[in-house]
Amino acid sequence: MNDTDLGYLGVTELSTLYRERTLSPVEVAEAVLRRIDQVDPVVNAMMRTTPEIALAAARRSEARFMRGEPVGLLEGVPFTIKDLQHTKGVQTDFATAIMQGTIPDVDAPCVTRLYDAGGVMLGKTTSAAEWGWKGVSQAPISGITHNPWAKGMNAGASSSGAGVAAACGYGPLHQGGDGAGSIRMPAHFSGVYGFKPTHGRVPNWPMSNNDLATHIGPLTRSVRDAALMTQAMAGPHMWDYTSLEAPPQDYASQLGADMRGKRIAYTTDLGHARVDPEIAESVARAVRVFEEMGAVVEQVTPQWGPLGPELVRFFWPATFTARLASLPEFESRMDPGFVAMIRYAADFTARQFMEMRTRRFAYVQAIHEFMDNYDFLLSPAVSVAAFPANQLQPAHWPQHEWDWLMWAEFSYPFNWSGSPAASVPCGFTPAGLPVGLQIVGRRFDDLGVLQASAAFETARPWAQNRPPLAK
Repeated sequence: MNDTDLGYLGVTELSTLYRERTLSPVEVAEAVLRRIDQVDPVVNAMMRTTPEIALAAARRSEARFMRGEPVGLLEGVPFTIKDLQHTKGVQTDFATAIMQGTIPDVDAPCVTRLYDAGGVMLGKTTSAAEWGWKGVSQAPISGITHNPWAKGMNAGASSSGAGVAAACGYGPLHQGGDGAGSIRMPAHFSGVYGFKPTHGRVPNWPMSNNDLATHIGPLTRSVRDAALMTQAMAGPHMWDYTSLEAPPQDYASQLGADMRGKRIAYTTDLGHARVDPEIAESVARAVRVFEEMGAVVEQVTPQWGPLGPELVRFFWPATFTARLASLPEFESRMDPGFVAMIRYAADFTARQFMEMRTRRFAYVQAIHEFMDNYDFLLSPAVSVAAFPANQLQPAHWPQHEWDWLMWAEFSYPFNWSGSPAASVPCGFTPAGLPVGLQIVGRRFDDLGVLQASAAFETARPWAQNRPPLAK
């Protein structure tokens, strides 16, 4: 196999070849690093590679296989880490000049667990959104991370590099973080699978100062790979007091569930969201697949949906107001939209915050009560296909100096509710740009969302599609 073929192998394929001694972890690590060197100048998905760390880990894994020793769940399997996560001894810039050059002295728990499972870290992917503030893959210190289906187009953020790396065959496993859609948006734009587990399923440290909205999860080319990566990262951790006490399930062995009789709600717009017709059409076709599989699908307009826009446009700016103190020194090197947003929130009061928080709690309760009646909720993952990454909004949408949320109204409700949610590739626009179907489950039903995703993947496979910039 050539470097491209090796870069696109999944976890199960790699593990089988390692056990058979047909392939070695060192060979794979070297091949994928060469592939990154070849492709990344075109797409800019990597903030930095770590070949010394990767090859040392690959040699350890190779020795375990050669000696016939017990091996980890992800033994010898390449992975990447988003540049918003701490990695010991490896520069982590958090996509901002304010933190550029930081070298952490400790790994985040998700990194430690991937190492403990035998994984091989290839490097850090671009966040490509300063401090993860927007859904567009451009940041002052890293430039544009290009959509692998069309150069210069948005690849989603803030886990844009992870999504592009998955699409381009930089190995099978890529860690992302999702505070308002930043796993699901890159998955939608790059045509890969993105899974946001229940809040706390994968410990998050340092905890984001966004009122417990951030979830850690995988971006991959298959549901099975995402299940295995989630399984490796999940479980309680003392550093994250919100982490769930329950140990992870063996998700990957339980993916073959039948969708017959499942109760599924389907919303085209949450009662308020604008959606481009080409997105709506692809998603509607995907929903019919669940009907063909025997699910009972009901089109709905959730009453809680229209309450979200006012809430998110308060809370999203409010979470970044601490950065006001950095403006005198760093404003000239910061994203102008980010600066405009935090200035907008500068005069919010504690009373306003508490009043809005009470309303948000009621909003979340309404989501959970709604989901009591359904196994899953289906919707578009994002309202638009990829657009130029030097813009906050597509040209045919209303323009605003910081409000990118207008085309991402389907994501944030399920960060606040803590629900598991995924973006599954479900087609392409006439221009050849990917479209994602969002699958939302009840809180704690991570396995259910993975099973629904796997059922759709079986019915409508997508992993055979490789983007033009990756060739």
